Formats: sequence, C-alpha cells, structure tokens
Amino acid sequence: MRFIFLLIPFLVLAKNSNVIDCNKIFEQRKEELLRELDKIDEQQQALEALLNAKKAFLKKKEEQLRKKEAEINATLEEINKKEQNISKMLEENKKILEEIKKARDDKLTQTYSKMRDSAAASILQVMPRADAAKILFNLAPKKISKIMAKMDPSAASKLTELLQKGPPFDSNESK
Repeated sequence: MRFIFLLIPFLVLAKNSNVIDCNKIFEQRKEELLRELDKIDEQQQALEALLNAKKAFLKKKEEQLRKKEAEINATLEEINKKEQNISKMLEENKKILEEIKKARDDKLTQTYSKMRDSAAASILQVMPRADAAKILFNLAPKKISKIMAKMDPSAASKLTELLQKGPPFDSNESK
C-alpha cells in the first residue's frame, strides 16, 4: 500500500505535466488559428474589394454599351427616315416618268392619227417593229386597219403578231 502512496504523487505530477503540455499545445494551436483567421479575413476583404471593382467596371461598361446602343438606334432611325424619303422620291419619279411617257405616247398617237394612212404606213414600216407596235397599239382600231392596209404585207403581219402579244413590246422582236 505504501507503494500506491508513493505512486500517487508521481501520477499527480505526471497528470499536471500533461495538463501543462496540453495547455501549451492549445495555446499554440489557438495562435495558429488566429493567424489563419486573420489571413482569411484579409483574403475576404481583398475579395470584396475585387468584387466592388468588378461591379464598378461592369457598371461603366453597361453605361458605355447603353450609349453605343442609343447612338446605333439614332443612326438606324436616321437611315430608316432617309430610306423612306428615297422610297417616296422613287415613287414620285416613277409617276412623273409614267406621265411623261403617257404624254409622249398621246402626242405620237395624235400625230399618227392625223397623218394620211399611206404616209404613216411608210414611216412605221421602216421603224423598229417594237416602236411601230407601240405607236399602233395606241391608235384607234379603224386607223390601225387603214395604216396596215397601206403597208407591205410581211411588215404588217409581223406588226400584227406583236400587237397580238400586247405590251410591253420587246425590242428583241424588233426586226
């Protein structure tokens, strides 16, 4: 039993030394964890700064994009207006051209309708067939028959074929 009493102080002493060693280890580990925590905190602050910089950069780029988009839309609108104006002008020019052609055709029609049949026939015989067919097409049927009666039969038959096909008279079929 004495032996146990002698052992008890050693065990208590050994136990206390373990406690002291554990406390030192815990304190060292605590310091390591605090340093790691500081590093993590620094990294988190750096990450937040990076995110803020990224947000600012994206906001700036979005603003630039909006400005470019507005410029493009304005240019597109301007182009559309010009295109509409060109279309209107083109339509007006087509109408004017049609009026000019009609006036010219009317004048030619009046001229040939007032001519003597033999004179008109001799002129139309030597003209390109498409042009002669255009003139004849605008004349009254009675006048056409009188003029064609005065023409060479082969010329009259070719003009008759063109008149049957109707306008537009192709200049390839002229001769």
